[in-house]
Amino acid sequence: MAVPSVRPGIGAAAFPGGVTFRVWAPFAPWVRVAGSFNQWSATANDLASEGNGYWSADIAKAAVGDHYRFVVGSMTRWRADPRARAVTRSDGDAVVAADNYRWRVNDFTMPPWNELVIYELHLGSFLGRRATLASMLTVASRGMGHLQNLGVNAIEIMPAQEFPGDDSWGYNPTHLFAVETAYGGPDALKQFVDDAHAHGIAVILDVVYNHLGPNDLIHSVWQFDGWWEGDDMGGVYFYNDWRAWTPWGHKNRPDYGRPEVRQFLHDNVLMWLEEYRIDGLRFDMTVYIRNVYGADGVPPEDPTNLGGWGWSLLRWINDEVDARQPWKVMIAEDMRQNAAVTAPTSQGGAGFDGQWDDQFHHTLRRAIVVPGDEERDVWSIKSSIDRRYSPDAFRRVIYTESHDEVGEIIPNPLGKQRVPEHIQPGQADGWYAQKRSTLGAAVVFTSPGIPMIFQGQEMLEWIQFTGKGSMDWDKLRRFPGIVRLYRDLIRLRRNWFNNTRGLRGHHTNVYHVNPQDKVLAVHRWQEGGPGDDVIAVLNFGNRTYAGYSVGFPHPGAWRVRFNSDWSGYSPAFHNHASNDTVAHGGRLHDMPCHGDVGIGCYTAIILSQ
Repeated sequence: MAVPSVRPGIGAAAFPGGVTFRVWAPFAPWVRVAGSFNQWSATANDLASEGNGYWSADIAKAAVGDHYRFVVGSMTRWRADPRARAVTRSDGDAVVAADNYRWRVNDFTMPPWNELVIYELHLGSFLGRRATLASMLTVASRGMGHLQNLGVNAIEIMPAQEFPGDDSWGYNPTHLFAVETAYGGPDALKQFVDDAHAHGIAVILDVVYNHLGPNDLIHSVWQFDGWWEGDDMGGVYFYNDWRAWTPWGHKNRPDYGRPEVRQFLHDNVLMWLEEYRIDGLRFDMTVYIRNVYGADGVPPEDPTNLGGWGWSLLRWINDEVDARQPWKVMIAEDMRQNAAVTAPTSQGGAGFDGQWDDQFHHTLRRAIVVPGDEERDVWSIKSSIDRRYSPDAFRRVIYTESHDEVGEIIPNPLGKQRVPEHIQPGQADGWYAQKRSTLGAAVVFTSPGIPMIFQGQEMLEWIQFTGKGSMDWDKLRRFPGIVRLYRDLIRLRRNWFNNTRGLRGHHTNVYHVNPQDKVLAVHRWQEGGPGDDVIAVLNFGNRTYAGYSVGFPHPGAWRVRFNSDWSGYSPAFHNHASNDTVAHGGRLHDMPCHGDVGIGCYTAIILSQ
C-alpha cells in the first residue's frame, strides 16, 4: 500500500520558478541563505521572520540541484539546512532536492508480522561497493535475488542517514533528513526500496534519535542559531545541562521536551515511511530516549521509569504512525526487557510493535558456544523460548547474531565474534561450529517471535563484522548446503508448504526438558491439527539416539520436515537417520500420545502431520 507523501513545510521546497527556504532559528537576530544561485553571497537573500522562531523566503533564482547554507545571525555562522533531503557530505553543503522519483511498484503489501523473517544488513559492506548510485542498484539487483531465493521477506538496513566519512555503521548521524552520500543519496535509497518491493521484500530502516553525531555537528544543528547555555553546550536542538549526556557523546542528546525538536524527529519518521515508502523503523536504544543517564552511565532514576518527555515523544510518534499507516512495523531496541515498550499506548505503553530480545540472544548463544555439554543450561533455553512481552508472541525480535553482537567495536561479555568463530576459534568451518551454529538457527526459527539473521549468517560467515570491505561471497559457493539449511528453515517458518502453520502461531509449550541429556521438545501451534501442530526436538548434547521418546499431541503419522544433521546440508554432518514416526496412545510428557524420534548430536528435528 502507498499513501501520498507529506513533506513538512520546513527546509527547501522547489516550486515553479524558485525555491522556498524555511528554517527554525528562534534566537537568531536575522537569517540569510547563501548558495550557488547567488554566488554564495551572505547578504543577498534575507529570510523574513514569521514571529514564532521560524524564518522563510521565496528565492526566484534558486532551483533543484543548487547548493546552499543558512547564514544564521553571524557572518561566521554558516550552517547546512537541518532538514536538507540531500547534502554534499557530512561537513558540506545542503542541496535542493527534488521529490519526483517515479515508483515502479505501487501495490506492495506488508507481510503480516507473524510471518516476517528479517535479514539485517549493512549497505556499505553487503556487497562492498559504495560511493555511487550504481552501487546501490547493484545491491538491489544481485543482493535481492539472493535474499528472495533464501526466502526472507524483510530487510533491516543499518542507518542510512548522512554520517561523517564513507565508512561507518551509521549510528553517528549528522543530517537526519539526508541519505548518506556514499550510498547514493535519496533516489538510490528509493530505488533500493522499489527493487525490494519488486522482489516481495519489505524494508525496515534503523534510525538514531537517542543522540546525534557527535562528529561534524558543527556543520548542521550544533549551536545552530548562536544560543546555548552552560559549558559550550549544543544549543536549541539539544539539552543544555546534565540531561545532554549519552554514551556516544557528553552533549548530544536531543531536547525531547522542546516542541520544535519533537516535531523535527516526528517529521523525520514520517519522511522515511511516506516519502521513501519504508515499511518499518527500528529505533536505536530507546532506553536513552525515555531515560536520562548520568555522566557515569548510571541512571539517576529507575530505568523502568516510563515518564518524561522522551517517553511521550515515542508514544506520540507511534500513535501517529498507527493512525496514518498501521501496517508499518515499529521496532525498539530497548534492551531492558520492559513489556511497556511494546504495550499499546491505550494501556500506558510506548506503542512499539516489537522490540529486540537481547536476553534470548545471550541465553541461546551461551548454550551453543560453551565447549562442554555439562555447561549447557537447557532450562534457561526453555525460559528464553517461553518468554514474551504480552499475549502476542510476535512482540519480540529474536536472533543469534546482530551487528551489536558480531562487530569489532561493541563491548560484549560473550565476545564479539561471529557465532561459528566463537564456537570453534580458528576452525569456524569445523564440525562443532557448523553443528551448533545451525542448531542455534533452528531454535530461532522454531521459537515464538520475529526471527532475524545477520548478513552472511546463512553462508557460515565467520569474519568479524567491521562495516568495511565486503562480505565473503565466496562462502556462498563453499557452503551451499548451509545456505540451503537456512532456506529450508525460513520456508518452514513461513509455512511455505502449508504443513508448519503452527510456527506462525502464538501458542508455545516447551513440554519436555531433559537437563541430563540436554534435550528439549517444543510444541508450536496456531489452531491445532494436521498441517498446524509442529513438534521441534532439540538436542544440545553430543550424543545420538536411534529412538528418543517424546510426547505428541495427536496419534498417527508424523513426518520429519527438517533434520539439521542431514549430510545434504554439509558433508561434515553425520546424516543420522531421523525417519517419520507414528505416535501411539499413552501419555508422555503431559501429551496424550508418544512416539520415538531418531536424532543426531547437536541436531534439531522438526515434525508435523
